Amino acid sequence: MTRIARPPDASSPVLWWIRRDLRIADNPALTAALRTGRAVIPTFVLDPRLERSPPTPRQRFLIAGLRDLDAELRARGSRLIVRYGDPLHALGRLRSETESGAIFAEADVTPFARARDRLVASALPVAFHGFPTVHPPTAVVKPNGEPYLVYSPFRDRWRALPLPEDEEVTAAPRTLPDVASDLDSVPLSAYDTPPSFPPGEAEARRRLASFTDSDRGRIWRYALDRGRLDVDGTSSLSPYLRFGMISARVAAVAARTAATAALDQEAREGARKWLHELIWRDFFAAVLHHFPNVARQAFRADLRAIAWRDDESAFEAWAEGRTGYPIVDAAMRQLRQMSWIHNRARMIVASFLTKDLLVDWRRGERWFMDHLVDGDPAANNGGWQWTAGVGTDAAPYFRVFHPVLQGMKFDPEGTYVRRWVPELTHVPVEFIHEPWKMTESTQRHAGCLIGRDYPHPIVDHDDARRRVLAAYQAARAR
Repeated sequence: MTRIARPPDASSPVLWWIRRDLRIADNPALTAALRTGRAVIPTFVLDPRLERSPPTPRQRFLIAGLRDLDAELRARGSRLIVRYGDPLHALGRLRSETESGAIFAEADVTPFARARDRLVASALPVAFHGFPTVHPPTAVVKPNGEPYLVYSPFRDRWRALPLPEDEEVTAAPRTLPDVASDLDSVPLSAYDTPPSFPPGEAEARRRLASFTDSDRGRIWRYALDRGRLDVDGTSSLSPYLRFGMISARVAAVAARTAATAALDQEAREGARKWLHELIWRDFFAAVLHHFPNVARQAFRADLRAIAWRDDESAFEAWAEGRTGYPIVDAAMRQLRQMSWIHNRARMIVASFLTKDLLVDWRRGERWFMDHLVDGDPAANNGGWQWTAGVGTDAAPYFRVFHPVLQGMKFDPEGTYVRRWVPELTHVPVEFIHEPWKMTESTQRHAGCLIGRDYPHPIVDHDDARRRVLAAYQAARAR
């Protein structure tokens, strides 16, 4: 039996079970483990139930993040122990090998994670500390303890809760207890990750610092630029928040600091709007926590019987970015190449799939989870249900995004479209979002013949809007 090397006067070690908290700074589970005064064994369990073949972008980013975390741990005198298998058995074996005591972990909100944690906690001494949110889902509730179903009162209650002070956000420890060199660990594959998202805690903190920089930070114009697809106006932190390479608390504190330091109303509004994105993230996590059934079905019972169209060719055209609507196609092609798209683009393509094509929102939700590097079960589910109009606090079901008008508003010069749909590179600005309106001579001059170089629209938006409203109304009537 392999045992951890420890000083004679030390107690048995404890396990820090890492899941969605691939960081050392501001990590409640790690902090609690270290406060025991015992040796801490950083542990990650590769659960075969979560594997895909070939691996998804999210899996590759996770593995790369674990490699980076191992390097950070080694720089502090520790290392990461990786085991493969069912968490209950893998952790049980590791406790036996190391004669460990308690297990410390961060809580989660997804139905899968909560079921797994209940099973492990029924047999092993697990203590849960913290959540992957700013405030725990159980903290942002009505005075009677019931969960909120609408965002705005949730937001107001959320804002009434105190954020941690700067000194309460724990810094990364400079050193960590040693882990025995003869303790086995599964080697981690060296996957390529999306080049736009280098993994790791240091990169996450660099991005946050750049975004909130007092001189050139994009947060100051966030209220103005946050919807633009042709402008780099977001924090691009979502993959790092997804895997806890930076804590949501740290991000919220940074937003508060930026708002305090803002020199004018525009800058303050930018910081406030970005903080609201973190609140939306907490809201969707709370919805999934309190209503786990939304992972499988629409929250609104009156909209669970929509007569969706089983149109495989339409779904494939959407997924491959060849719908004939440039803004939709640009977003879907970017998703394939970058494994990430802007939140506005997510809403546009989600609306197009569910409303224009009348395809079940759950198909789009699954597609996003397979292709997004930041695919988060709560945020992804919440976003799709919001856009489809079937969730708790949802866009009205009769709101149907117009793909042409969305392009004109959020990519007015067609810069974004031309980047991701090169067939349209030379199309004049006045036609960039409606290329089918070009005359034949204009098409030839632009080097883009509609129907040959770029497809005709696969659906007429006005007809599609009438069709989807009828389908929703019929479902409500039933």
